[in-house]
Amino acid sequence: MRWLVGWSSAAASAATSVAGIGSAGTTGYEGETVQPVGSQPLWGDPDPLWAVGDWRPDEIRVVQADAQTRIAVLGTCGATDEQLRVALFAARGGALRHLTAWPGSYTAVVQVGRRITVCGDLAGARPVFHTPWAGGTAYATAALPLADLVEANLDFGHLAALLAAPDVPAALHDSTPYEGVRRVPPGHALILRAGAREIAGYEPVASLAVAAPPADPAGAVDAVRDALVDAVRVRLDAPRHVPGIDIDPGPVPGMGPAERRAARGMPVPGIGADLSGGPASGALALLAAGLPGRPGTVLGHGTGAGERLLAVTFNDLAVPGREAEVERAGALAANPRLHHVVVTGSEETLPFADLDGPLTDEPAASLISAGRHRARLAAGSADHFTGYGARQVLDAHPARLADLLMDRKRRHLVRPVAALAKADGSVLVPARVYAAARRLARTPYRSGVEALSDQLMRHRFDEPGGAVGASLAALTWARPGPAARWLTGEALAEVSVRLQSAAGRTGAMGVGPGQRPGDFRARAALARQAAELRVLEQAAEIRFQRLHAPFLDNQVVRACRALPEALRVQPGARAAILRTVLEGAGVTDLPPGWGAASGASSAAAARTGLRVATTSLVDLFASPLLAEAGLVEARVVRKALRSAAQGDPLPLDGFADLVSLELWLRRLLSRRGTCWTGTPARQRAVPAGIPPRDRALGTATRT
Repeated sequence: MRWLVGWSSAAASAATSVAGIGSAGTTGYEGETVQPVGSQPLWGDPDPLWAVGDWRPDEIRVVQADAQTRIAVLGTCGATDEQLRVALFAARGGALRHLTAWPGSYTAVVQVGRRITVCGDLAGARPVFHTPWAGGTAYATAALPLADLVEANLDFGHLAALLAAPDVPAALHDSTPYEGVRRVPPGHALILRAGAREIAGYEPVASLAVAAPPADPAGAVDAVRDALVDAVRVRLDAPRHVPGIDIDPGPVPGMGPAERRAARGMPVPGIGADLSGGPASGALALLAAGLPGRPGTVLGHGTGAGERLLAVTFNDLAVPGREAEVERAGALAANPRLHHVVVTGSEETLPFADLDGPLTDEPAASLISAGRHRARLAAGSADHFTGYGARQVLDAHPARLADLLMDRKRRHLVRPVAALAKADGSVLVPARVYAAARRLARTPYRSGVEALSDQLMRHRFDEPGGAVGASLAALTWARPGPAARWLTGEALAEVSVRLQSAAGRTGAMGVGPGQRPGDFRARAALARQAAELRVLEQAAEIRFQRLHAPFLDNQVVRACRALPEALRVQPGARAAILRTVLEGAGVTDLPPGWGAASGASSAAAARTGLRVATTSLVDLFASPLLAEAGLVEARVVRKALRSAAQGDPLPLDGFADLVSLELWLRRLLSRRGTCWTGTPARQRAVPAGIPPRDRALGTATRT
């Protein structure tokens, strides 16, 4: 896990316990000097900044104009040092957007005098957190270090909202699982002036007075192609790393170099990519293999495949139905620039099967499948491309049908509605979908949030059936999460109160003037996917490996948001866009069926894994921490688990949310140590554990 942390004090003398950049620190509540454990200082007092974790040397760059004007960029950034220097001078005047416009995935921190600016990304994959501390403000790219710093307790209202309404920004707002630790929304920057904090957006706001010019579909797709190519190229241009080359224990009887590396959990040197047979991972693999350079292993290491990209396909033998995908992946891997590896999975790699893992910064549903992904990534490369986020940035959320009605583009609804009617086989589908889209187009966001609040209070959790039912349920501003049905009445009431109090804070919820429901729902879905990927990267982490998700880069997200809605809503739009992107990059020989929908969804694997792991899951909820916190009734959850294992149509995503949160709580409370040095009196996050049940939610209400 890698993160950066720093703070801005209210006065220069508040952080002068130790001078010099090599020993920067500050005085805490009891007079101790605190520093992050395992950190390297980037600059010192009075507003110090550290990088913590196993950062590569090329992932940290600091460009300095003078003693009080400098910029630090952490991550993969395509800007040259000269571009960083020019941007630093431009940032003196308060300009922010240019700091987020370079290819790659990174976090930029700018210091101009006593003003500190920390830029988050558009998707939310690189978030920024902050909390009041020692008369100023501490910030970090992880929430747990800040929670340790201020000895924060759990925010049970936030945990209840994660289960009841995970896709609703009004329910979560800027809170985190830790009391007092706040999150900077995607597309915003944290600005600190001598300890005082401000949250500022850096994306332009659409004008209501002048209509936006009609987007050119061909030009928009070309922009997506250019952004994706730049995102892949900046990672290919980065220095190559040979993981663990200095700790190879030497020959082992019956084991070659690859087997020894796999036994140690080390990735293959060089660059690789997922190759699932789907359009997103396939497009990235072909782009990375086709661009000039050496995408494969480092010259002189490995098995001689120095100019080939390692393509990894996961074949789940425990759940049939993915034969067509694996066959398409094999056809793609026939490219001489690719070296294909197939990783087979059994019952041990099913979701819910392997529940052991490290503590992550936050909880997420991806914790139940971390072992499954770890098995695939262990066969990957030191730099591994993934297609995460492609669906959220390219596909059309069903609520975008309401956006088309608001723009008076009814004719563009014909093909998507016809596809739904064909899938359902009913002639009534077009009328139902049109009525739902029309109703959403005429419903203000505040009314949608209030309707969800009432729905939670009345315990109304109707599960939609089929593609049409899911689309109709998505044609709303907000809807309950799949785990909401198993929460206690007190927990649902807490979330309902949060929604009602947020209904009057339209601007604070990220809904500005002219905000369209489809665009808003799509941004919320992207933020949740980015948060899931961030937790998955921590839970399934392979030492010395870097996961790359180019679809979540700022410039790729911007290019995808410029795609016309009329293009997005057409059936098969994602595959068609990526096919055009590949053709523009010179890749034309795609196998038959490329871009086809998966024959077996991840729900089949989740249901099989739930059935196999029923006994261990029931034991997990024999005396759960969620019940101690007043969020669920253990008996209700155990009954639901047994019913789902017997085939009852219960939402599997809800079980993933419950199990993941329970696992995360147990790992958090059983951890030892803290993220900070100091005196032995230094505590850590949640020092008192979970409070008594009758006070757990009440504490969160007062924050």
